[in-house]
Amino acid sequence: MSWLAAAGLATFRITIANYLSALIDVYTILIFAYILSSLYQSFGGKVPYNRALIAVLDFLRQVCEPFLGIFRRFIPALGGLDLSPIAAILVLTIGGDLIVRLIAG
Repeated sequence: MSWLAAAGLATFRITIANYLSALIDVYTILIFAYILSSLYQSFGGKVPYNRALIAVLDFLRQVCEPFLGIFRRFIPALGGLDLSPIAAILVLTIGGDLIVRLIAG
C-alpha cells in the first residue's frame, strides 16, 4: 500500500470518527430535550394544542424512549426520581468516546 493510499484511509477513518462523534452529541442533546420536556409536563405544565409542538414531543419520545428503556429495566426510580437518563448519557458519552477513539486510531 502506498503512502498516498494510507493517508487516504487515515483521512477516511477520521471523517467517520468525526461523523460518529457528531451523532453522539446530537443524540445526547435530544435526550436532554426529552428530559426537560418530561420534567415540564410532570410539574403540571400543559402543552398547548399545537400540532407542530406535539409532533416534536412525539419525535423526542420515539427517539429517546427505546434507549432509555434499556436503563429503566435495571435502574429503579428512587421516590419518583428517575436516574436512568443519567446512566444512559454516561454510557453514551463514555462508550461513544471509546468507539470514536478506536475508529480514529
